[in-house]
Amino acid sequence: MTTTRTRPVRRPSAARTRLLNTASRLFYTEGIRAVGVDRVMDEAEIARGTFYRHFQGKDDLVQAYLTATDQQIRDRVEAVRAEIGSPADFLRTVAAGIGQELCSAGFRGCPFINAAAEYPDPHSGVHQAVLRHRAWFRDVLQDACRELAVADPAKAADTLVALRDGAMVAGYLGDAKTAGATLAHGVGILLATG
Repeated sequence: MTTTRTRPVRRPSAARTRLLNTASRLFYTEGIRAVGVDRVMDEAEIARGTFYRHFQGKDDLVQAYLTATDQQIRDRVEAVRAEIGSPADFLRTVAAGIGQELCSAGFRGCPFINAAAEYPDPHSGVHQAVLRHRAWFRDVLQDACRELAVADPAKAADTLVALRDGAMVAGYLGDAKTAGATLAHGVGILLATG
């Protein structure tokens, strides 16, 4: 009888978790370029050597921040998708969730749009992390539109992403409740005319 051994799942070290949590908070609230790694290390109470054991440099830390943010969003969306059977209700619930996010304390816009603005080079690892997130989100929306038998699921998904992007910017720069309501209205129109 052959037994197969599985490797134990390694938990991130406490130091890496502190670095990532501190960087995530600072990058989101103050901007990525405005926050240096020395500040992240100081606030996380981590020595320079420990930082470099976990991250190759700032860009690596920024990519880890975006990857962790992406995973949190994927987990929330997948939980909603598992809970809600109707693709139309799923899309409405996603829009409502974004509307709630817009109105949350400390909302400073979309972390991915913010990162793309600070890392405009499409070949940078940071920009690529942004594009991976956006492609995944668009695919999720397109799948829901396809399930709804929308005439052009790709175009509908592009429209939904644009509505979401606009709501994120409007929610930060203007009235968050109005931005959320406008997003919900736009999703409703798309579902009605699909």
